[in-house]
Amino acid sequence: SRLKNKQKAEHAAQVAEQNSKKKGKGKAPPPRSTMPFKPTDRILLIGEGNFSFARALTLNIPSSLEDLPPKNVTATAYDAEDDCYVKYPDAQIIVQGLREKGVEVLFNVDATKLEKTSALKGRQWDRIVWNFPHAGKGITDQDRNILTNQMVILGFLRSCTPFLAVGPIPSATQTLKRKQTSEDADNVKEDADEEEDGSLGEWRNTGTGERGTVLITLRNVAPYTQWDVPRLAKKPPAPTSASMKPNPIYALRRSFVFDRRMWSGYEHRMTKGERAYGQGRTGEGGEDRTWEF
Repeated sequence: SRLKNKQKAEHAAQVAEQNSKKKGKGKAPPPRSTMPFKPTDRILLIGEGNFSFARALTLNIPSSLEDLPPKNVTATAYDAEDDCYVKYPDAQIIVQGLREKGVEVLFNVDATKLEKTSALKGRQWDRIVWNFPHAGKGITDQDRNILTNQMVILGFLRSCTPFLAVGPIPSATQTLKRKQTSEDADNVKEDADEEEDGSLGEWRNTGTGERGTVLITLRNVAPYTQWDVPRLAKKPPAPTSASMKPNPIYALRRSFVFDRRMWSGYEHRMTKGERAYGQGRTGEGGEDRTWEF
């Protein structure tokens, strides 16, 4: 009796599936792409590798960003310029095109020590972006590898806060609701005072004047999900020594699928270069996801 009931249920499911296909149903609509930038944004790109994302953003421009001035984009790489071209042979011609277009390109920029780069000092951006961060240490022990990359993420989040544009918290459909505290009100007042004296005016958002945000993109599968980036941003661990500065606490504004189809010519490159790890199959089978804080 149970076997007959199971066979009937399977047959009914097959019939329903066939009928839905005939009606043109049963296929999920493609996910809606999210554009995290506005044409008025000043954008700082971290860890660019071969600079193909900067190229996609400023040379192969998405239609919604046609009015984005190339001078609003600063693209950086961790490596020295010569080392970058050795690791990524296609980078040199990409960088040449970016500079000719007016994009600022910087090398020797450590994401965890942005304050050490003199060209960045005293400046602020509306979006600070790090696509597919990785320590690049080649550690085979999974736990050590996860911890190493978590430390890099924490260092980045701690380092980039002075470089974020100041202003009210931006709104989004997925924004977590929270009341403005007295500290927030004081910060907004201080930001307004700085605006009046013109010390930061050149580098403020020329659009809404909203507070700058940080965008981190990773594969949304193990081992990257084990880095637990949202928790690191929202609930960072306490410093383990007196010499360590505490991490700021971020609010998650939203997360969304990173749709590579939006970025014509973008090619993800591994931290150690094109030929360092062979096929580079880690993280296959999942989606790319961006978290915006």
